[in-house]
Amino acid sequence: MGKYFSTKVIELGSTAFRQPLAESHCKFIHGYQLKAKIWFSCTELDSNNWVFDFGGLKELKTKLSNHFDHKCIISKNDPAKHVFKELERYSAIDLVVMDGVGIEKFAEFVFNEANVFVSFKTSGRVSVERVELFEHENNSAIYEKESISFVNMTQHKEPVKVSISDFVEKNVAPVQSASKPAQVGNTITPGWSNPFGGTNWG
Repeated sequence: MGKYFSTKVIELGSTAFRQPLAESHCKFIHGYQLKAKIWFSCTELDSNNWVFDFGGLKELKTKLSNHFDHKCIISKNDPAKHVFKELERYSAIDLVVMDGVGIEKFAEFVFNEANVFVSFKTSGRVSVERVELFEHENNSAIYEKESISFVNMTQHKEPVKVSISDFVEKNVAPVQSASKPAQVGNTITPGWSNPFGGTNWG
């Protein structure tokens, strides 16, 4: 079954952050006007033939704006965390502490927030496939849904290789001579009527 996709770009606001372990000037506090492009997907459209009604994103936009706009975001492991806490105490910054800092981690955060939001709003009909987070037109990072791994039907770690001759020998009854009557009785010989008999589909 195919999928439908739609995208929406959301302005996150002006955000200051730093990479404390960077050897470049990125170790200093700097800021960007961040925006996120969100990919929504579904296999069944709504009554308007839409993946998702973008008019219903107001609450999500507000939550993301409250997290990013005019905020100073630092990592929970920033060695200068106590300094930022002191600046917050003097109302010099509006501090947000995250597990990690940078547009890669920001993209992951937006993905998780948006995915929970649209899944709840649509009772699971819609999900988020990916989020691209932009610092500016030349820099972006993407976080996307984890690929689904399919378990081998026979419960083996590796695909089971069976030759055609082995398959025929085990699953196809031999052709009986026209001069001999076919066996009649309770004995059932395997045939093409059920080539997958005994297979565990769990």
